[in-house]
Amino acid sequence: MPTVNIFYQDTEQEPKLAALTSQLKEYIAQELTCDDIKLTPKEVSVRLVHVHGDGMLGSIEIEITAHAFAERVKQQDQICLNIVNYVKKQGSSLGEVKVWLILSQ
Repeated sequence: MPTVNIFYQDTEQEPKLAALTSQLKEYIAQELTCDDIKLTPKEVSVRLVHVHGDGMLGSIEIEITAHAFAERVKQQDQICLNIVNYVKKQGSSLGEVKVWLILSQ
């Protein structure tokens, strides 16, 4: 089951991110689906995390942790770019979006 942590500093972003969560779960399930496994949005866990302090690289940072199926490993950079573009399209006022896909065994 993939987990998604969405980090943000600006508390005004929280309602926008919360409204995006359901659609994002669908999109991430689609992006992470591969020959080995078909995911549904119900299998994707999303958490909003308010960050205190400095040092974030983007206004919104998304960390996705999932199993390292070979197909995902080969496409991980493209998956991240697709998710960045999707989030920007859905919430253009969110600012700079960074995405990391953490694949493990």
